[in-house]
Amino acid sequence: MRLLEEAIGTPLLTRRARGVTLTRAGEALLRHARQVFAQLEQMHADLAPYAEGVRGHVSLWANTHATHSFLPDDLAEFLRAHPQVSVTLEEHTSPEIVMAVARGEVEIGVVAERVEGAEVEMIPYRADRLVLITPAAHPLAAKASTRFGDVLDYPFVMLHAGSAIHTFTMNAAAALGRHLNVRIQVRSFEAVCRMVGAGVGLGLVPRSAVPSGGLREPPMVVELDETWAQRDLQVCVRKREALSGFAADLVDSLVARPD
Repeated sequence: MRLLEEAIGTPLLTRRARGVTLTRAGEALLRHARQVFAQLEQMHADLAPYAEGVRGHVSLWANTHATHSFLPDDLAEFLRAHPQVSVTLEEHTSPEIVMAVARGEVEIGVVAERVEGAEVEMIPYRADRLVLITPAAHPLAAKASTRFGDVLDYPFVMLHAGSAIHTFTMNAAAALGRHLNVRIQVRSFEAVCRMVGAGVGLGLVPRSAVPSGGLREPPMVVELDETWAQRDLQVCVRKREALSGFAADLVDSLVARPD
């Protein structure tokens, strides 16, 4: 430690008879050391699969909708069929994903909207639609459909801030000159459905995320009479023919599945 202090020209520890304490420089060193060790652990985690026979890796970015609905089952099937491949899945908003693919930062994305001017290819993946869910005893529960602007006076259960669907819903309310009354934020569509079924508020979720059973108090589904409610998912790549072998296999696996 003294050699390190001499090398950087400042003390890292305050030495006393009963022990030592960190100086400001020592605290900075500790922060950097923790980051270095975290990076080393991540490097080990990234490299360890190769020692176990993994020969390839694919990075996939997807929006909240895809990450919480279709991708878990689809990726599980792909990985079972390709035991020599590992996949990293990260959740981002659709515009972030499209721009990252266009810049070559990630090979594959799954998105629900395009970005004007981005030079990417879009391949149909899954068709889905946003629906309003309500508690069974809510006045809106008996409706077949509703406009989004007509429900904004009610409290909502939302996914956490920063999730793609949270940003999308907030922007939809702002486009009407309104603010969403968010009563609680949770981490999954399942939690949204449970909270709504329990009477906490309304929710806005993909139809595919509404459980067909298993909830003690299932929410009621009301159609949204909005053009933007149709949220068809697409696989986004820079150029399909230029994909690496395993990335091309993953794209083929995803788009080959029926809706």
